[in-house]
Parts: sequence; C-alpha cells; structure tokens
Amino acid sequence: MKKIIASMMLCVVSSSTRIQAQNERQVQTTNEPREYIETVQKATFGYFWDFAHPISGMAAERTATPNIVTTGGTGFGVMSIVVASNRQWIKREEAVNHLIKIASFLKKADRFHGAWSHWLDGRTGKVVPFGMYDNGGDLVETAYLMNGLLVARKYFDKENQQEKLLRKQITELWETVEWDWYASRGDNYLYWHWSPNYDWKMNMPIRGYNECLITYVLALSSPTHSIKPNVYQNTWKKSDFYKNGNDYLGYNLPLGFAKGGPLFFAHYSYLSLDSRLMEDEDANYWKQNLAHTLINYEHCVKDGKKEFDYSAENWGLTASDDYNFYDAHSPTNDNGTISPTAALSSFPYTPFAAFQAMRYLYLKKGNQLFNKYGFYDAYNNQKNWYSNQYLAIDQGPIVVMMENYRSGLLWKLGESMEELQKGLSLMGIKKPNYPTGFYMYLPKQIYQGVELMVHPDKSTYILDFAVKGNEPIEISILNELSEKNIIVASKSFSNGIHQVGFKAKNGIYKALIKQGNSTVEAKLILK
Repeated sequence: MKKIIASMMLCVVSSSTRIQAQNERQVQTTNEPREYIETVQKATFGYFWDFAHPISGMAAERTATPNIVTTGGTGFGVMSIVVASNRQWIKREEAVNHLIKIASFLKKADRFHGAWSHWLDGRTGKVVPFGMYDNGGDLVETAYLMNGLLVARKYFDKENQQEKLLRKQITELWETVEWDWYASRGDNYLYWHWSPNYDWKMNMPIRGYNECLITYVLALSSPTHSIKPNVYQNTWKKSDFYKNGNDYLGYNLPLGFAKGGPLFFAHYSYLSLDSRLMEDEDANYWKQNLAHTLINYEHCVKDGKKEFDYSAENWGLTASDDYNFYDAHSPTNDNGTISPTAALSSFPYTPFAAFQAMRYLYLKKGNQLFNKYGFYDAYNNQKNWYSNQYLAIDQGPIVVMMENYRSGLLWKLGESMEELQKGLSLMGIKKPNYPTGFYMYLPKQIYQGVELMVHPDKSTYILDFAVKGNEPIEISILNELSEKNIIVASKSFSNGIHQVGFKAKNGIYKALIKQGNSTVEAKLILK
C-alpha cells in the first residue's frame, strides 16, 4: 500500500507504554483504511449511544426489543463508551453522566445474590426471563457487565465530582456481587445460574474452554466474595472440551472444541485482557486466539461450500442471527451464514484479513447489510437472507476490538487493573517469557508467510517482536533481491514485547532479528 521505501526506524513502542491513552493525541493522516475503520467503528458505537434505553441507559438486547436490555451487552457497550470518549466522538462529561445513569439503574434493578439476570426491563429493572428456568442471576453475563464497569472506573480517573461519583457507584456494585454464592453447593463447582424460584435447576457449571474465562478472573479477584482457586481448577479445567492440542488446517489449537468453535470465544473475555501477555501450563493465549481465528478463516477460504460464496474477503463464523433465527456458527456447524462481528472483532489477530472482510461487506453488501448502527448482524448468500437486526453482544466487540488493534486502549487499561491481574495470577496465568524473535505471528498456510498492512493511524507497517536478555539486537528486512534495510540498528531493549514502525513498498520480504550469534527470521507479505 505504500509507494516509498525507507530504512529508517520510525518508532519503537514497548509494553510498558504509559497507560493513560486518553492523554495521548496522535497526529493522524487521512487514508482509505482509516476512513473505512473510523466510519464502521463510530457507526457501530451509535448502537450504545443513540439507541441506548432512555431510562436505564443500558443496551437493548436487539433493535426489535428496545425495552429488553441486556447485562452482558451493556458491559460491552460501556467499553465502547470509553472508546468514544477517548476518540472524542462524545464529550467526556457526557460519557460519565451516561454511565452514572446506568450504574444508578443497576443498583435498583433486580439482583440475585448480587448477580443480575441476562435480561432486564429497561423501564423498571425487573427481570425478564431468558428461558423457562432462567429468571434469576446469570454469573457470566454479570461478569461481562462488571468487567466493562471496572474498565470505565479505571479510565474515568479525574478528581471532579461526577467522576468520583461514578467510581464510587461502580465500586459498590463490584463489591456486592456474591461470586462465592454461585460456588456454594458443596461440590467445588462454580455455577452459571441461580433462581429464587427454581434454585439450581439450570445446573450448568462454568466449564472451559469457551467464552467465560473472564468470569473466573473476576470471581477470583473479588475483594468481598471471591471463590477459591481450586474451584477454577475443578470446574473450568475439568471438561471434555478444555484441552485440545490437535492440528486443524495447518494450525495447532491448544484448547477448546474441534476447529475452535464460534469466534466469539476469542473476543468476549479478551476485550480487556491482552492475550499476548497470558500464558499458563496449558496454553499461550495469544497463540490460542490467533490459531482459532486462522482456522476459522482457512475453513471459509478452503473448505466452505461453493454456494456459500466464501472467500478471503468474505469470511467469519460465530454465533449470530441466521435464517433459522439464531445459531452458533463455526467450522463444524456451518450453514453459510456470515456474521460481520466475527471478522471485525478479529482485527487484533488478523488485521489485513479483517480489513478485507470489512471493506468487502461495506462495498459489496453494504446496500443491504450496512445502516445507521453499522453492519446488521448477519447474512446468508445461499439463502439470499439478510438480517434487519442489531444485537448488542455482536456490536460491542466490534468497537472494542477494533480499538485494541488501533491503539491498544482497553488492553492497556486492563494491564493496569489490579482486579484483572490478581485474578489471572490466581489462575496461574502469567506473562510469557518470550525468546527474542517474532512472537506474534503464525504464517498463513497459503503463503507460508505473515500478511501485514499499513497501520491506518500510524501510516507505517508495524512489526511486533520480543526481546529476551541484555544483548543488543538488530532488525532488518530483505526484499526479494536480498537488498537489506536496517530497521533497528544495534540497540538494547528491556525484556518483553515491543513494536517498531517502518515504511516499505508492498511485496514479499524476509524480516530478520539478530542477537549475538542467533538470528530469527519471518516471511512478511506487505500489503
């Protein structure tokens, strides 16, 4: 995409970059990718702002049911409001006042040992049953909501009256969620649901691997009602679908279902958790999420039925509406339904593939698929079916994960949040000790290389790398004629993950990182 080549280093950013991203203002140049991304991200945010419930301020479950508000989707929406404030789409004081409205409503709404139900009546705060026996507390939805509120508490840190009030309200809500009640049956399990009418009738232990990881992070870190670490070990890690370890379409998948399951597993718990900084004895979570995304992509490109019209630009399977109402779409449950949230929320993992999907859906399908609040929930080419609905749980991750790709805002906030880091530590999840090299990439099978696009806000390619040890490193790229351009001359870095920006013509390159007598290389396809 860039027309000039330069060997000078433009920027180097380490993982210790100052957290308060709202104080960092970058000079941004206009370019096509940035215009598309800004348009889609900002329009999608509108669902949580313009379409917010007028009384509760919460997010409607879907556009067809504006008075049924959703707890988990509201948590995602709260983080999108943080993004909007940071990008100055709305005024900071407007964001704070809106969040105070939500927190005030939640304090008065029905709660079940501190947990909220999946759905609430946005006018009254009374529970709206999600199913026959599901009219009580939903701990996973509560975790999504609470995670969003804690992120907001971290971001809105000024000492004025309104921001202090917001932080106080969120703290009171946080400290009154009785996570331990949902592990009180005496069997050492943590349960998803409890109802005052049906007790534990739902009988669903929260077992992994799926979208629920954040529930354990918060349940373990609660200052007032924490669960014990052995509950996490006994519930989450003891299921038939926790460990995997198999190869699919050329990628090894450490955890979860065959071929990964729907893509929201790689999104919901990672809106504020930077999986690049997460590893335990079972998985490196970045590699888990990246492999999951690439398996989903490769399935669509290689294995999808011809009549589904999948391609490198038209991919992404996850839970969403479809022509049969709703389903959890995945490589093992594929009926031809593409859900825009799948690819768009995968921007941090596969930015070029995500951008290609976004651009295709906007240009080729936008007449039927894109409207006031961004992309409608799904479409199916074979059935000539297009959704006319927006869903909060699908809109929210688009805004948040696109921002994590653009600036890392929510991940930086999460890295600085004591609650999240305490929970991860009690789960045995630590920062990886990466060797010097290009830790972040898995080559696409079709190229045996890594596709990079120019970062839309920085106008350079961004190369991610890790450093271990005190010896200085050199980073260079070689074009197909073996002409060498040094990006980083001999320089020492702190141990951990870093980034370097560089400019080059698009094409095929070899990236080299040299430290002492050791050299690591990666094949790059610059788009």
